[in-house]
Amino acid sequence: MTAAEAVKAYVRMHRMQLAADGELLSLLLPDRFDADGVVDFARYALEKLRAENQALRAERDALKSLNDRGARLAEGVQRAVLDLIGARSFAEVIAAAMAAAPVFGADRAVVCIEALDGIATASDGVRLVAPGTVTAVVGPGGVGTILSGGGELLFGRTGYRSIAAFRLKIGKPDALFVLGSLYENRFEGREAWLGSFARALERAVRAWLDLPKA
Repeated sequence: MTAAEAVKAYVRMHRMQLAADGELLSLLLPDRFDADGVVDFARYALEKLRAENQALRAERDALKSLNDRGARLAEGVQRAVLDLIGARSFAEVIAAAMAAAPVFGADRAVVCIEALDGIATASDGVRLVAPGTVTAVVGPGGVGTILSGGGELLFGRTGYRSIAAFRLKIGKPDALFVLGSLYENRFEGREAWLGSFARALERAVRAWLDLPKA
């Protein structure tokens, strides 16, 4: 064992005694400790408490910010649902769904309907997609999903890096409520709110199309 290794081993075995030796600390770390060690130990303790206090403040502020964002999201969803309830036509229902996009941090919202016989054209806010698209996106019995791509399939354009798609149970043809964002991971943690809004939209659509309750 070298002299340096022997010193390190001694320090490890007697670190508590060495930490209490102000004179030795002043020799090893003259910029932090004086010969008595008392002044700098107090400063060290104060600095540690200050750092811990700052960390606690940062954690508190982060939690407050999270709670504030949650409250704003809840209020936004509530307003969006009230807009659906207050719609005076099917067109206004679709317009309310599109207007809800910013509430969830989305850049665009659209209702995708599978193109079947008897449905030839789309309207503003409604996009026709190929038969089987809904099952391909959310699964045979799926309700909703979060995707990182597929904008060209659901929106007719690429560039969306976050997509949320929720099945609308309105009978045939199958349909989806879809939101797209140009930013990654935009909808994580918002699935429950998105699902609730999709259910409200589904009911509004069924009411205006005079469909029986699901």
